Amino acid sequence: MPTPINKIAIIGTGVIGSGWTLRLLAKKKEVYVFDPNLKQEKFLLDEIKRTTKSLKNFYKTSTISTKKLFLKKSIKEAVKDADLIQENGPENEKIKKKIVKEISKWSKPNAIIASSSSGLLPTKIQSACKNPARFIIAHPFNPVYLLPLVELVKGKKTKNNFIKKSEIFYRSLGMQPLIVKKEIEGYLSDRLQESMWRESLHIINENLASTDDLDKAIIHGPGLRWSLMGTFLTFHLAGGKLGMRHMLKQFGPALKLPWTKLKAPKLTKKLSNRIIKGAKKQSKGKSIKELTTIRDNFLIDLLKLKNKYKI
Repeated sequence: MPTPINKIAIIGTGVIGSGWTLRLLAKKKEVYVFDPNLKQEKFLLDEIKRTTKSLKNFYKTSTISTKKLFLKKSIKEAVKDADLIQENGPENEKIKKKIVKEISKWSKPNAIIASSSSGLLPTKIQSACKNPARFIIAHPFNPVYLLPLVELVKGKKTKNNFIKKSEIFYRSLGMQPLIVKKEIEGYLSDRLQESMWRESLHIINENLASTDDLDKAIIHGPGLRWSLMGTFLTFHLAGGKLGMRHMLKQFGPALKLPWTKLKAPKLTKKLSNRIIKGAKKQSKGKSIKELTTIRDNFLIDLLKLKNKYKI
């Protein structure tokens, strides 16, 4: 039996790092936190306060206690007793390598070092790590305290026992670990998201639709199906009695039509302003905090409904 993971260090408490902290506190874990930006401490405490009601409801717990939350003054203090360290620094290879090097210097030799990177290759990051066999990518999705998916990616020097131990741990947090078979930039989900994002940028850039039009095209259409069945099972049903076989025969020729561009357009100031103005208009005067709370409550209800209709 692998040694249980009870003490977790969180390095970096921005949106993702604070999200990990909230999930861990809801699961009654000991959490040791460090961020070099002192303002992030207030952000984390504000997030705990903002989400307490929702988390108590979602995790079916009477309280989200901060008694097991320990705010530390350095990476060394945060990681020295941790069984797993979750790194949440900026999405920059040089910065992450520097942070991971520091973590590996002060952490226990077999403590798992997991990076929340959204798409960087683990082999490159672990090159700076002391005992790189214990380094993995554990890529979550925002909000981490609600969304269950975490992509696990190993580098060339990562040993399988650390991946397996990580999988067991993240599953114990109520998450759905997805082991990526081979390291690739962007992993799986972000590659899919990026393809849609790039296509959306082209449509906006060519002034074919507004940001609101494109969001509605997903919200009221395929997005509803995707949240239950994903892309392939949805298309399988589109083929009728013969399923995917008929779907590919019927719609396969459309793959040759110029329906997508995929290569991203240049993000000009004009395109950026058009997107920013569109998103601001969609917000209807609501603050980011208000919109985040609305999103969280929606996701809680949606996840409950999704669990009711498992396939």
